[in-house]
Amino acid sequence: MVDRNRLLILLEMAIMAALAFVFSEIKVFQMPQGGSVSLVMVPIALIAVRRGMVPGVLTGMIVGLLQLFMGGYFVNVVQLLLDYPIAFAALGLAGIVRISEFENKSKRNLAVWGALLAGVLIRFACHFTSGIVWFGEFAPEGMNVAWYSFVYNITYLLPEMVISGIVLTIVLASAPQLLQPARKRRLA
Repeated sequence: MVDRNRLLILLEMAIMAALAFVFSEIKVFQMPQGGSVSLVMVPIALIAVRRGMVPGVLTGMIVGLLQLFMGGYFVNVVQLLLDYPIAFAALGLAGIVRISEFENKSKRNLAVWGALLAGVLIRFACHFTSGIVWFGEFAPEGMNVAWYSFVYNITYLLPEMVISGIVLTIVLASAPQLLQPARKRRLA
């Protein structure tokens, strides 16, 4: 039974990683030097709150690597790690919250938003650091590089987080079973 459960989790991770990659290609808007607003966060956060932090982090890492291999841009190995596998793996930290632990609907919603915020803050820290160290040359003349990186990255990450949070709230209200694994059936 343990192997079947592990296989089910791996299958869900693969489906969510593929879905996240497809969602990342459907962009609301694209930033000039990378980054965009899409629904990429939704499947990563969904698997994280459904199955926990480890499956969430691994799914995020897979999505980051897919993005890198399918057209990512890098100038340094550390920047590559920060902007792709680590940044997207950070979204899986939303798994610090297990939705099944909350009975109250408003507490579940608050937990989802808080978990999403935690993942986005760490993702932001990755992109922010990368922006300061490797992409400061794009800052307008006279503008502080850290401020430029902050504004640039918050411009797409904040709207993406809000849109993803809204979608996850709708999913939680209309199909809560998607955020909670099926309960084990008892054999008669």
